[in-house]
Amino acid sequence: MIGVEPDALDEEQLMAIAERVFGPRLELAVQYHESLATAGVERGLIGPREVPRLWERHILNCAVIGELIDEGERVVDVGSGAGLPGIPLAIARPDLRVTLVEPLLRRTVYLAEFVDSHDLDVLVVRGRAEQPGVIKEAGGADVVTSRAVAPLEKLAKWSMPLIHEHGRMLALKGSSAEEEIERDRASLSRIGAGKLEVVKCGVDLLPTPTIVVRAERIPRRHPRR
Repeated sequence: MIGVEPDALDEEQLMAIAERVFGPRLELAVQYHESLATAGVERGLIGPREVPRLWERHILNCAVIGELIDEGERVVDVGSGAGLPGIPLAIARPDLRVTLVEPLLRRTVYLAEFVDSHDLDVLVVRGRAEQPGVIKEAGGADVVTSRAVAPLEKLAKWSMPLIHEHGRMLALKGSSAEEEIERDRASLSRIGAGKLEVVKCGVDLLPTPTIVVRAERIPRRHPRR
């Protein structure tokens, strides 16, 4: 791990980390970075101030959650926005089947354009995660991801119906992740989210590891008659 603050990483250091994360698909990751820095800003998907830190705070931060996902799994990214974390994950892990769920038209148009123009094996679904049509089209996933979308309890309400029993919710969170779990533990249990834990990804790669709340969809117990 490079022992410096994230914003102090120079381009050479960033590219060295990106090459380790994306391997032979690094050029595709570079194209995504360029797209976010130009079209993403022009369409209001990324703030101009985020451009200098797209690699470390957004793209790499998202891609490393692949450490928590098994080969060939089906992943649904809810509230995908500009494609984070779904697109970096799909670039780094072409073995995964990734679906991006996003309700806003301008965002889904951007996502579909990028996916189509770069021949990514990614499905874009317009709608809210809780809508029956979205659950029908995207449900049954192994993993549901999210980033900066909503508080933990609301995320679980959206995520659990999209994954099969024993599937996992991976919610990218900040330093208050443990506090969110304790605050919402009872309601999360009622929703069917169990085995809650906070894990860190990219520990050996990123100066600031990615914090993820992981939860498993627990089978509902039916009362005895």
